[in-house]
Amino acid sequence: MPPKANPSKLNPLQLRTLTLLQAIARIPEASALTPDGDTAITQFPHAHGDHFHLGDATVRGSDATGLENEKVWNALSRKGLIKCEWPHQIALTPEGVRYDTGIADQILHRGGHH
Repeated sequence: MPPKANPSKLNPLQLRTLTLLQAIARIPEASALTPDGDTAITQFPHAHGDHFHLGDATVRGSDATGLENEKVWNALSRKGLIKCEWPHQIALTPEGVRYDTGIADQILHRGGHH
């Protein structure tokens, strides 16, 4: 039996936010492994216009509203996908890094500059 899609029952905003955190965690200058195996986000992307860049992907600003939303951080923390201290620190747990949101291809637009 294949793994259940969205086993933590994340809502759309939580899914988008986790997807973006996972993408940020893959950027070496924006993340760092912690001694306990989490992936700390050390730098958030800076928007220009209505979008921002994550590595080779472009993201619409409207898909990133959860990055600065305390309730989203708290929900992801309760589900064990991140550890956080709003608004100062956020780190993906190993479970958060591995979680398949299923929407990366929908919000991480690859190709030319938009």
